[in-house]
Amino acid sequence: MTPDLQLVDTPTFPAEYKQGALAARDALNQLKLETSLDWVFLSPPIALAPGARTGQYRLGLDDLLPGTGEAPAGISVADLAVAIVDELETPRHVRQRFTVAH
Repeated sequence: MTPDLQLVDTPTFPAEYKQGALAARDALNQLKLETSLDWVFLSPPIALAPGARTGQYRLGLDDLLPGTGEAPAGISVADLAVAIVDELETPRHVRQRFTVAH
């Protein structure tokens, strides 16, 4: 993928998720203009699914985290919740977007 191309703008992005992804991008762009609030924006990975809680995940910022081989990066809903609580307890991404994946 080219550096300035977002996944939502590719022809292979699933149509059923496109409207939500575009709305999330618009919301993030509005937050970036905010000057009086501290905010955090979490973008989940492509493959978000039920699964066991491991408590382990990788962090990324604006770039899509790679998966293994051809598979997209993913995370269980339980581990996504752990990442959210970790960010609440120890803020590391104030006024930033971040992402997580296994």
